[in-house]
Amino acid sequence: MGIIDQSIIIIFLLAIIAFGIWQSKFNTTTDDYFLAGRNLPWWTAMFSIVATETSVLTFISIPGIAYRNNWLFLQLAMGYMLGRVLVSIFLLPGYYGKGITSIYETIEIRFGPLVQKIASMIFMITRVLADGIRFLATAVIVQVITGWSLTAAVLVIGVVTLIYTWSGGIRTVVLIDSFQFILYLSGAVISILYLINYIDNSFMQIFSELFDSGKLKTIDATGNIFIAPWNFISAFIGGTLLSFASHGADYMMVQRVLGCKSLHDARKAMIGSGVFVFIQFTLFLIVGSLLFIFFGGAELEKDREFSTFIVQHLPVGIKGILLAGVLSAAMSTLSSSMNALASTTVMDWFKNKASLAFSKQVCIFWAAVLICIALIFDESNTAVVIVGLKIASYTYGGLLSIFILSRIKSDFHPASIITGLIFSIIIVFALQYYGIAWTWFIGISVLTNLSITYTANAVISNFILKK
Repeated sequence: MGIIDQSIIIIFLLAIIAFGIWQSKFNTTTDDYFLAGRNLPWWTAMFSIVATETSVLTFISIPGIAYRNNWLFLQLAMGYMLGRVLVSIFLLPGYYGKGITSIYETIEIRFGPLVQKIASMIFMITRVLADGIRFLATAVIVQVITGWSLTAAVLVIGVVTLIYTWSGGIRTVVLIDSFQFILYLSGAVISILYLINYIDNSFMQIFSELFDSGKLKTIDATGNIFIAPWNFISAFIGGTLLSFASHGADYMMVQRVLGCKSLHDARKAMIGSGVFVFIQFTLFLIVGSLLFIFFGGAELEKDREFSTFIVQHLPVGIKGILLAGVLSAAMSTLSSSMNALASTTVMDWFKNKASLAFSKQVCIFWAAVLICIALIFDESNTAVVIVGLKIASYTYGGLLSIFILSRIKSDFHPASIITGLIFSIIIVFALQYYGIAWTWFIGISVLTNLSITYTANAVISNFILKK
């Protein structure tokens, strides 16, 4: 990196640290720290949701998908939009009017503290594994782009994120997420404009070349829908269920809309985030397609297409802005994970000790755990990285099922819910073993959970409790 690019990054990092420290004055209670006093503007919550689900892996790999293949990824994004509509209709109303901080408190109200703590524990395990190891993968990419050592990349991202998250709480996280979203999306737009200007072809020539080479293919109607993940039915349903689960049963996502002023605002933020995710993915896919023309279709290292372009071809200054965008994508997910883990730990496990000081201590603890995971493992631990990135597929079906059951008026014994939860996780391993497309994991997991829960509940009610 040149001096100008380094200066841009340093100014960016110092600015968000200063902003987080300044925002700390608005935190006087745990409600302020974890839900921003329930007074967040819906549009900041919306941008924060998008930024939270966008890691550096997304920033880098989506252009790579378009470079190597086509636009079939948008089939998932179409499902993402429908999934958030389902969350807004069926799950969000159950989170309002109860004065809760953690969504797993609604599970306690419905099924008791044992099921609540199990659901909360599953969330924490999922987040620690998925985000801790994703943090590692993110740091590897930041290392490649910035030239820092892996340890330096982990510590810079981790420590800076901890400072502003610990100081400012969720209000700071959401506001900085919103800025970061605009920053890295601007980076995509800048890249598109630069590439169009640099490529010595008219827009129609570029479009024609991409179309003729199959790079703009968006819908795939071929293949077995249960085996081929990119068949339209498989991808659309998979995207719908993934979004329904991640944005309805994963506290890290729901936390933002719980901070909104009303259910109406929460719904606008949730549904709007689906629209912006679709726009975001489209822009990154356009970048990847244009890079294919720019590099003449040359074979580049997988998922290094965009980073190669940033490092080797962007002019000074613009490169610094893009590098800041990369760091933004890295920190947005990590900061959300730190605060969400602290929130569910305090509210679901230590509510009698809930205080602002204790909440900040728990935030430091989870930040240390995430940083240690990234430092202990290295990029050679490919299997571990893959497990970390896929772990949500094993648990989301079970978590979503619990919330679906909580909306059903029937009575369920806690043992039946726990039995269904166990089988919903086991079935995913079986599906993977038999080669079923990952896009069906959550749907089949939910159906398994519901059927086992009802069966176990009938057995418990008719044969055990009546004895």
